[in-house]
Amino acid sequence: MPAKGERAWYEALLHRDSNYDGVIYYGIVTTGIFCRPVCSARKPKPQNVRYFASAKESIDAGFRPCKICDPLGGPESDPLAYRELVRLVHAGGGDGERLRDAELRARGLDPDAVRRWCKRRFGMTFQALSRSARLARAFDAIRCGATVTEAALSSGYESLSGFGEAARTKAGASPREAARTGTIWISRIATPLGPMLAGSFGEALCLLEFADRRALETEIGDLERLLKAPARPGRVPFHELVESRLAEYFAGERREFDVPLLMPGTDFQRTVWSALRNIPYGQTVHYGGQASAIGRPRAVRAVARANGQNRISIIVPCHRVIGAAGSLVGYGGGLPRKKALLDLEAGKRALRIT
Repeated sequence: MPAKGERAWYEALLHRDSNYDGVIYYGIVTTGIFCRPVCSARKPKPQNVRYFASAKESIDAGFRPCKICDPLGGPESDPLAYRELVRLVHAGGGDGERLRDAELRARGLDPDAVRRWCKRRFGMTFQALSRSARLARAFDAIRCGATVTEAALSSGYESLSGFGEAARTKAGASPREAARTGTIWISRIATPLGPMLAGSFGEALCLLEFADRRALETEIGDLERLLKAPARPGRVPFHELVESRLAEYFAGERREFDVPLLMPGTDFQRTVWSALRNIPYGQTVHYGGQASAIGRPRAVRAVARANGQNRISIIVPCHRVIGAAGSLVGYGGGLPRKKALLDLEAGKRALRIT
């Protein structure tokens, strides 16, 4: 069997533990491929596995990427033609037209292949991505003073009834009411440590969590209650900004974030979350130190609880808070990810998707 550390890595592979996604890569000696821990392929014997900290190390050791779990997949490896499609979708599909299957074929693209890529990349089909972007543009137009008719036609809807039906289906309200109250748009973002869900309200980020976080459903419900707005799956241009900033961070090229945040909560929670943002990149504090920093030295448990209720991972860096004895202690995204983030900030590794 592997040594103590490797034993935990091997168990993660057996159980497809997403907490280790991006933290460790597996080189399979008998096949010559390397995989992510979430790979669904048949599991190798422990003596036939080598362990690597990055995809690059795996390739340098002579392994090729698995076609099942796609360890090289991510924003930077997306085909240029597909990235251009996403840009067109957010810009209005080019000349305000919808990009239907016929338009995709005219561009030399297979609609089925595009659909599979979008489903894997964003968690929705290409047409669903197009619909959510079109609806978001229409809502923005209304908020900027356009009439419902103007918003519908400028966003690519063929009729007012189609716009109204889309608004009621996605946002549960009429177009004007939905534009007034707003919608929390949620989409999936690829990162080297596994997929995350980003939620935006207007032009501000209100959610950024790893997709397998157990409290995610509760957090989304809390946001709906606090913002008095429905949460719906949908990709908007703001999510592209968040994804690009995260890619820079994981590559070791960004230490601070300029993404607007929206963090509804109690006064105490907001004070704790603000203190988190004051912890410098590459440094850690313990819970007692954080409690003292906000003038509440005896409120260590309350501070720890508020940290756990932080809905914006990485950008609001609760991973920089550790136990008094230096132990990693809790982290909603899992301790392997917490260690990987701290190692990244300590300059021990970069987590670029190549």
